[in-house]
Amino acid sequence: MNKNLKNIIGTVLLLTLSYFGGQGIARLQGLPDSGTLLPAGSSASANWGLSFQEDGKAPVGNATPSYLKDFDAYYVEETEEKKIYLTFDCGFENGNTPAILDALKKHNAPAAFFIVGNYMETSPELVKRMVDEGHTVGNHTYHHPDMSKIGDKEAFGKELADLEALYEETIGQPMAKYYRPPQGIYSESNLKMAQELGYKTFFWSLAYVDWYQDQQPTHEEAFAKLIPRIHPGAVVLLHNTSKTNGEILDELLTKWEELGYSFHPLTELAQ
Repeated sequence: MNKNLKNIIGTVLLLTLSYFGGQGIARLQGLPDSGTLLPAGSSASANWGLSFQEDGKAPVGNATPSYLKDFDAYYVEETEEKKIYLTFDCGFENGNTPAILDALKKHNAPAAFFIVGNYMETSPELVKRMVDEGHTVGNHTYHHPDMSKIGDKEAFGKELADLEALYEETIGQPMAKYYRPPQGIYSESNLKMAQELGYKTFFWSLAYVDWYQDQQPTHEEAFAKLIPRIHPGAVVLLHNTSKTNGEILDELLTKWEELGYSFHPLTELAQ
Protein backbone atom coordinates (compact mmCIF):
# COMPACT_ATOMS: atom_id res chain seq x y z
CA MET A 1 0.00 0.00 0.00
CA ASN A 2 1.21 3.48 -0.88
CA LYS A 3 2.81 5.17 2.15
CA ASN A 4 0.79 8.38 1.69
CA LEU A 5 -2.43 6.39 1.50
CA LYS A 6 -1.49 4.60 4.72
CA ASN A 7 -0.94 7.94 6.43
CA ILE A 8 -4.31 9.24 5.26
CA ILE A 9 -6.13 6.11 6.46
CA GLY A 10 -4.34 6.30 9.80
CA THR A 11 -5.33 9.94 10.28
CA VAL A 12 -8.97 9.20 9.48
CA LEU A 13 -9.02 6.31 11.96
CA LEU A 14 -7.46 8.47 14.67
CA LEU A 15 -10.00 11.26 14.16
CA THR A 16 -12.86 8.75 14.18
CA LEU A 17 -11.68 7.18 17.44
CA SER A 18 -11.19 10.61 19.00
CA TYR A 19 -14.69 11.67 18.02
CA PHE A 20 -16.43 8.56 19.33
CA GLY A 21 -14.24 8.64 22.42
CA GLY A 22 -15.70 12.07 23.11
CA GLN A 23 -19.18 10.64 22.69
CA GLY A 24 -18.35 7.99 25.27
CA ILE A 25 -17.23 10.63 27.76
CA ALA A 26 -20.52 12.47 27.28
CA ARG A 27 -22.48 9.27 27.89
CA LEU A 28 -20.53 8.45 31.03
CA GLN A 29 -21.26 11.91 32.34
CA GLY A 30 -24.98 11.27 31.95
CA LEU A 31 -25.50 14.23 29.62
CA PRO A 32 -26.87 14.16 26.07
CA ASP A 33 -24.48 12.67 23.51
CA SER A 34 -22.43 15.25 21.71
CA GLY A 35 -23.71 14.17 18.30
CA THR A 36 -22.63 16.24 15.32
CA LEU A 37 -22.35 19.93 14.75
CA LEU A 38 -25.41 21.37 13.05
CA PRO A 39 -24.58 22.36 9.47
CA ALA A 40 -25.05 26.04 8.70
CA GLY A 41 -28.61 26.65 7.59
CA SER A 42 -29.76 23.27 8.91
CA SER A 43 -33.31 22.81 10.16
CA ALA A 44 -32.28 19.76 12.20
CA SER A 45 -32.42 19.80 15.98
CA ALA A 46 -29.83 18.57 18.46
CA ASN A 47 -29.49 17.87 22.17
CA TRP A 48 -26.85 20.01 23.80
CA GLY A 49 -23.92 17.74 24.71
CA LEU A 50 -20.37 17.98 26.01
CA SER A 51 -17.18 15.99 25.71
CA PHE A 52 -14.83 16.40 28.69
CA GLN A 53 -11.33 15.59 27.50
CA GLU A 54 -9.13 16.94 30.31
CA ASP A 55 -9.86 17.86 33.93
CA GLY A 56 -9.69 21.59 34.55
CA LYS A 57 -10.19 22.39 30.86
CA ALA A 58 -13.33 23.52 29.09
CA PRO A 59 -15.22 20.69 27.37
CA VAL A 60 -15.97 20.52 23.68
CA GLY A 61 -19.61 21.29 22.96
CA ASN A 62 -21.57 20.11 19.95
CA ALA A 63 -21.48 23.66 18.67
CA THR A 64 -18.44 25.91 18.88
CA PRO A 65 -18.38 29.21 20.81
CA SER A 66 -17.85 31.14 17.57
CA TYR A 67 -20.80 29.43 15.84
CA LEU A 68 -23.08 30.15 18.80
CA LYS A 69 -21.93 33.74 19.16
CA ASP A 70 -23.31 34.51 15.69
CA PHE A 71 -26.74 33.90 17.26
CA ASP A 72 -26.01 35.69 20.57
CA ALA A 73 -25.73 32.26 22.19
CA TYR A 74 -23.13 30.99 24.67
CA TYR A 75 -22.02 27.94 26.61
CA VAL A 76 -18.60 28.94 27.92
CA GLU A 77 -16.29 31.92 28.03
CA GLU A 78 -13.02 31.42 26.19
CA THR A 79 -10.68 32.71 28.87
CA GLU A 80 -7.85 31.61 31.14
CA GLU A 81 -9.30 33.64 34.00
CA LYS A 82 -10.84 31.50 36.74
CA LYS A 83 -14.38 32.76 36.36
CA ILE A 84 -17.59 30.83 37.04
CA TYR A 85 -21.10 31.71 35.85
CA LEU A 86 -23.65 29.99 38.10
CA THR A 87 -27.04 29.11 36.62
CA PHE A 88 -30.01 27.18 37.98
CA ASP A 89 -32.93 25.67 36.09
CA CYS A 90 -36.17 25.97 38.08
CA GLY A 91 -38.99 23.70 36.94
CA PHE A 92 -40.83 23.70 40.26
CA GLU A 93 -40.24 24.40 43.93
CA ASN A 94 -39.70 21.57 46.41
CA GLY A 95 -38.01 23.35 49.28
CA ASN A 96 -34.37 23.54 48.22
CA THR A 97 -34.21 27.04 46.73
CA PRO A 98 -34.02 28.93 50.05
CA ALA A 99 -30.86 27.01 51.00
CA ILE A 100 -29.40 27.70 47.56
CA LEU A 101 -30.12 31.42 47.91
CA ASP A 102 -28.63 31.42 51.42
CA ALA A 103 -25.37 29.90 50.12
CA LEU A 104 -25.18 32.35 47.22
CA LYS A 105 -25.73 35.28 49.60
CA LYS A 106 -23.05 34.02 51.98
CA HIS A 107 -20.50 33.88 49.14
CA ASN A 108 -21.71 37.06 47.43
CA ALA A 109 -22.13 34.93 44.32
CA PRO A 110 -24.46 36.20 41.56
CA ALA A 111 -26.47 33.57 39.70
CA ALA A 112 -29.04 33.27 36.94
CA PHE A 113 -32.27 31.37 37.61
CA PHE A 114 -34.07 30.12 34.50
CA ILE A 115 -37.70 29.69 35.47
CA VAL A 116 -40.84 28.30 33.82
CA GLY A 117 -44.44 29.48 34.10
CA ASN A 118 -45.32 27.05 36.86
CA TYR A 119 -42.50 28.39 39.00
CA MET A 120 -43.59 31.99 38.53
CA GLU A 121 -47.18 31.05 39.38
CA THR A 122 -46.45 29.04 42.52
CA SER A 123 -43.31 30.67 43.95
CA PRO A 124 -43.49 34.44 43.34
CA GLU A 125 -41.94 35.27 46.72
CA LEU A 126 -38.83 33.24 45.91
CA VAL A 127 -38.57 34.91 42.50
CA LYS A 128 -38.83 38.29 44.24
CA ARG A 129 -36.07 37.22 46.62
CA MET A 130 -33.86 36.25 43.66
CA VAL A 131 -34.32 39.72 42.19
CA ASP A 132 -33.91 41.54 45.51
CA GLU A 133 -30.62 39.72 46.17
CA GLY A 134 -29.17 40.74 42.82
CA HIS A 135 -29.66 37.60 40.75
CA THR A 136 -30.82 37.40 37.15
CA VAL A 137 -34.09 35.66 36.34
CA GLY A 138 -34.11 34.18 32.86
CA ASN A 139 -36.72 32.59 30.60
CA HIS A 140 -36.98 28.80 30.43
CA THR A 141 -40.33 29.14 28.55
CA TYR A 142 -43.83 29.03 30.01
CA HIS A 143 -44.67 25.36 29.43
CA HIS A 144 -41.18 23.77 28.95
CA PRO A 145 -41.90 22.22 25.52
CA ASP A 146 -39.41 20.92 22.97
CA MET A 147 -38.92 24.30 21.32
CA SER A 148 -37.12 22.77 18.33
CA LYS A 149 -40.50 21.41 17.20
CA ILE A 150 -41.95 24.92 17.01
CA GLY A 151 -41.19 26.27 13.55
CA ASP A 152 -43.54 29.25 13.69
CA LYS A 153 -41.93 32.39 15.06
CA GLU A 154 -45.19 33.65 16.57
CA ALA A 155 -45.76 30.39 18.50
CA PHE A 156 -42.10 30.31 19.52
CA GLY A 157 -42.30 33.89 20.77
CA LYS A 158 -45.53 33.25 22.68
CA GLU A 159 -43.79 30.68 24.91
CA LEU A 160 -41.35 33.39 25.93
CA ALA A 161 -43.72 36.37 25.92
CA ASP A 162 -46.34 34.74 28.16
CA LEU A 163 -43.74 34.18 30.87
CA GLU A 164 -42.34 37.68 30.38
CA ALA A 165 -45.80 39.15 30.92
CA LEU A 166 -46.48 37.17 34.10
CA TYR A 167 -43.03 38.06 35.45
CA GLU A 168 -43.49 41.78 34.81
CA GLU A 169 -47.00 41.72 36.27
CA THR A 170 -45.70 39.99 39.42
CA ILE A 171 -42.28 41.57 39.90
CA GLY A 172 -42.99 45.02 38.49
CA GLN A 173 -40.09 45.17 36.07
CA PRO A 174 -39.19 43.65 32.68
CA MET A 175 -37.70 40.17 32.58
CA ALA A 176 -34.13 39.76 31.35
CA LYS A 177 -34.09 38.54 27.76
CA TYR A 178 -31.98 35.53 28.64
CA TYR A 179 -33.25 32.19 27.30
CA ARG A 180 -32.34 28.59 28.06
CA PRO A 181 -33.84 25.95 25.74
CA PRO A 182 -35.85 23.30 27.63
CA GLN A 183 -33.87 20.05 27.88
CA GLY A 184 -31.08 21.74 25.93
CA ILE A 185 -32.80 20.85 22.65
CA TYR A 186 -32.21 23.44 19.95
CA SER A 187 -31.99 24.07 16.22
CA GLU A 188 -30.40 26.81 14.19
CA SER A 189 -33.83 28.23 13.38
CA ASN A 190 -34.58 28.36 17.14
CA LEU A 191 -31.36 30.25 17.76
CA LYS A 192 -32.27 32.71 15.00
CA MET A 193 -35.81 33.23 16.29
CA ALA A 194 -34.61 33.85 19.83
CA GLN A 195 -32.05 36.34 18.53
CA GLU A 196 -34.65 38.14 16.41
CA LEU A 197 -36.85 38.42 19.52
CA GLY A 198 -33.98 40.14 21.33
CA TYR A 199 -32.94 37.12 23.40
CA LYS A 200 -29.53 35.76 24.26
CA THR A 201 -29.43 31.94 24.51
CA PHE A 202 -27.44 30.15 27.21
CA PHE A 203 -26.36 26.52 27.29
CA TRP A 204 -23.76 25.25 29.79
CA SER A 205 -20.25 23.81 30.07
CA LEU A 206 -20.63 21.91 33.36
CA ALA A 207 -23.53 19.96 34.81
CA TYR A 208 -24.17 16.59 36.42
CA VAL A 209 -27.12 14.23 36.88
CA ASP A 210 -28.91 16.02 39.72
CA TRP A 211 -32.53 16.03 38.51
CA TYR A 212 -33.86 12.58 39.51
CA GLN A 213 -35.79 13.08 42.75
CA ASP A 214 -35.56 9.46 43.88
CA GLN A 215 -31.94 9.00 42.79
CA GLN A 216 -30.16 11.98 44.27
CA PRO A 217 -26.35 11.77 44.14
CA THR A 218 -24.44 11.62 47.39
CA HIS A 219 -22.36 14.60 48.39
CA GLU A 220 -19.23 12.68 47.44
CA GLU A 221 -20.61 11.79 44.00
CA ALA A 222 -21.52 15.42 43.36
CA PHE A 223 -18.09 16.71 44.36
CA ALA A 224 -16.41 14.01 42.23
CA LYS A 225 -18.13 15.46 39.15
CA LEU A 226 -18.13 19.17 39.94
CA ILE A 227 -14.68 19.75 41.41
CA PRO A 228 -12.29 18.23 38.83
CA ARG A 229 -14.33 19.39 35.85
CA ILE A 230 -14.57 23.04 36.83
CA HIS A 231 -12.69 25.22 34.34
CA PRO A 232 -12.07 28.88 33.51
CA GLY A 233 -15.13 30.55 32.02
CA ALA A 234 -17.47 27.76 33.10
CA VAL A 235 -21.23 28.15 32.78
CA VAL A 236 -22.47 25.79 35.50
CA LEU A 237 -25.97 24.31 35.31
CA LEU A 238 -27.54 23.03 38.53
CA HIS A 239 -31.19 22.22 39.27
CA ASN A 240 -32.95 23.93 42.16
CA THR A 241 -35.01 20.76 42.73
CA SER A 242 -31.93 18.83 43.84
CA LYS A 243 -31.78 18.15 47.58
CA THR A 244 -28.08 17.44 47.18
CA ASN A 245 -27.48 20.85 45.62
CA GLY A 246 -29.25 22.56 48.50
CA GLU A 247 -27.10 20.68 50.99
CA ILE A 248 -23.69 21.03 49.30
CA LEU A 249 -23.77 24.44 47.65
CA ASP A 250 -22.08 26.34 50.48
CA GLU A 251 -19.26 23.78 50.64
CA LEU A 252 -19.06 23.55 46.84
CA LEU A 253 -18.64 27.30 46.44
CA THR A 254 -15.98 27.24 49.16
CA LYS A 255 -14.07 24.47 47.37
CA TRP A 256 -14.17 26.36 44.09
CA GLU A 257 -12.99 29.54 45.82
CA GLU A 258 -10.10 27.59 47.34
CA LEU A 259 -9.10 26.63 43.79
CA GLY A 260 -8.90 30.33 42.93
CA TYR A 261 -12.27 30.77 41.22
CA SER A 262 -14.61 33.75 41.51
CA PHE A 263 -18.28 34.12 40.59
CA HIS A 264 -19.58 36.46 37.90
CA PRO A 265 -23.00 37.45 36.49
CA LEU A 266 -24.08 36.27 33.04
CA THR A 267 -24.16 39.89 31.94
CA GLU A 268 -20.35 39.72 31.73
CA LEU A 269 -20.45 36.69 29.44
CA ALA A 270 -23.05 38.26 27.17
CA GLN A 271 -21.27 41.60 26.69
